[in-house]
Amino acid sequence: MPVKQTLSNDGKIMHLSVSGRFDYKISKEFRKSYKQTVDHKDITYYVNLSNTSYMDSSALGILLLLREYAKENNGRVVIEQPGEMVNHILQVANFGKLFTINQTRSKPDLVIVKTST
Repeated sequence: MPVKQTLSNDGKIMHLSVSGRFDYKISKEFRKSYKQTVDHKDITYYVNLSNTSYMDSSALGILLLLREYAKENNGRVVIEQPGEMVNHILQVANFGKLFTINQTRSKPDLVIVKTST
């Protein structure tokens, strides 16, 4: 599966990793992965794109939906490690104004309780 999700033991940090193509075909799987938590409040979502080889406009829309979902629940979204091509797409779309984009991986305390692939 192209989307992998890990959740911290306190339920406040979720890592989402996308491998391969990030496009419409995985939109349902991506949405399902971030909506799996029981308590959706105050979660920081880290979206790791280091293994993402391709991203289209529907992926940008999916990220915007995650941002909206997080904001509604007092959370936030951090995009991590986009490759050169993916980073270029994010910059052209002005996502740097909407998201925190880290070129390296953040290292928040994460004790994995649940992993889904």
